[in-house]
Amino acid sequence: MACKFYLMKRKNLLAEGGHPWVFSNEIEGYDGEYTNGDIVEVYNHESKFLGKGYINDVSQIAIRILTRDINEEINKDFFRKRLKNAYEYRKKVIDTSSCRFVFGEADFLPGIIIDKFEDIYVIQSLALGIDLHKSTIVDILMEEYGARGVYERSDASVREKEGLELTKGFLTKPFDTMVQITENGVKYYVDIAEGQKTGFFLDQKENRKAIQKLCKDADVLDCFTHTGSFALNAGIAGAKSVLGIDISQHAVDFCRKNAELNDLSDVVKFECHNAFDVLRQWSDEGRKYDVVILDPPAFTKARGTIKNAARGYKEINLRGLKLVKEGGYFITCSCSHFMNPELFKETIAAAAKDSGRVLRQVEFRTQAPDHPILWTSDESYYLKFYIFQVI
Repeated sequence: MACKFYLMKRKNLLAEGGHPWVFSNEIEGYDGEYTNGDIVEVYNHESKFLGKGYINDVSQIAIRILTRDINEEINKDFFRKRLKNAYEYRKKVIDTSSCRFVFGEADFLPGIIIDKFEDIYVIQSLALGIDLHKSTIVDILMEEYGARGVYERSDASVREKEGLELTKGFLTKPFDTMVQITENGVKYYVDIAEGQKTGFFLDQKENRKAIQKLCKDADVLDCFTHTGSFALNAGIAGAKSVLGIDISQHAVDFCRKNAELNDLSDVVKFECHNAFDVLRQWSDEGRKYDVVILDPPAFTKARGTIKNAARGYKEINLRGLKLVKEGGYFITCSCSHFMNPELFKETIAAAAKDSGRVLRQVEFRTQAPDHPILWTSDESYYLKFYIFQVI
């Protein structure tokens, strides 16, 4: 019989409102015995059933709820159903040749990310409970979703909060970890073993497509280019010239390979620079571009560093705005959950004021729909993406 956990009498308990997390300081007590990773039942202070999930008392997030149905068993059929629901949804909303197949809590599978790159799948497990079901999920991917191979990228530091070691490697027979994909007509090499996170940022797929219409015959600057994805979308759309910059020489070398793959090496160039330094220098030199793109890494991953992050976002937006020609376009985004939409908007407005530029909003977008935003799980909303005309 499953161990039963009872929550404190407290206003606005997230789990009562549909959130899949139960924090350790919300638990009043429990009946029965458990081992970390076990499936347990969760009840509120009035003994009303809230859900079943896996327990890990090492983590601040003590229980992650998998189902709200007391009769639903957590077995292979459960995971088969969850994966089927996730994939059927994605077939409706996005090109699934490469996509985020499972987005953790937003797909009611807390603690796991699965990215699909053609017929190669990359799993990132972030919690003990889901770790114990990893082999089951791999079996389903092989049996039902045509997986040629599955690779694990469970090397995110957040695993340490679960008492887990960081790990990466093959979950099936070894295969070539340099995978080629096509997105929005652009070809990419994806290094699933050594690239950031799972090898490629799929969440900007629709946003990359959205910039294409602005880039025909334009001089484009793409900052924090990473794999060169925005730069290459500008190039394939017919830009006059594109310069992508990144602080990592390894990233720049990789971008050049992606440019060659698309026969864009003559138009799309890449250089290694610290964006904060070089944007100021180029502004002082009077350089101007028709389109400037800022896609920085998250400047904050914790609530306590928001003020410093806001200063960083303001500074980089200020410098980027100064490089846009009058009537040109400025594209800026934040991938930090803690940089909430209102604060990001205020930060951009402050940068525009200090730079003496007027912004006319063209579009506001978020992450691609294969990274769905679950309204009962605020953490699933993180990407803010603006396109402005600069007057």
